[in-house]
Amino acid sequence: MPIFDYDRETAVNYALRWALSRNPRYYDFDFLGGDCTNFCSQCLFQGAPVMNYTKTFGWYFISLNDRSPSWSGVEFFYNFLVNNNSIGPFGEEATVDKVELGDFIQLADRSLDFYHNLIVTDLSNGIKVSAHTIDSRNRPLDSYNFYALRCIKILGVKN
Repeated sequence: MPIFDYDRETAVNYALRWALSRNPRYYDFDFLGGDCTNFCSQCLFQGAPVMNYTKTFGWYFISLNDRSPSWSGVEFFYNFLVNNNSIGPFGEEATVDKVELGDFIQLADRSLDFYHNLIVTDLSNGIKVSAHTIDSRNRPLDSYNFYALRCIKILGVKN
């Protein structure tokens, strides 16, 4: 299966373009628990334009009623990326000092329930992220209130 590079620049440019608004091509999940992972999936898709249409365990969006859990769910997004042995983007959990532009950071509460998904969009003067739900564009990571975090480093795209 061929593997190609993740286009980090395209993913980040998309994030910066849509961080404070919504792309009308996608459903807005703000009223269904939050739009953060949907937004991160959109960004990822721009830089890794290969969806995995495997029901339940894939990563894809066709419509609100035809999408994988990983497209809009924090834990499912993580599980898909770090366990993907099929087509589509794949990654690994990494330490915060290893993140690059276009990688993802997930925040957890004291119960270690991961509840928020962010994309890294700037690395000058610390890590800055962009997100939906509480819309943010190049917000300093250290301005968030969280108990723990985990980083997902995107390694490539299988096609």
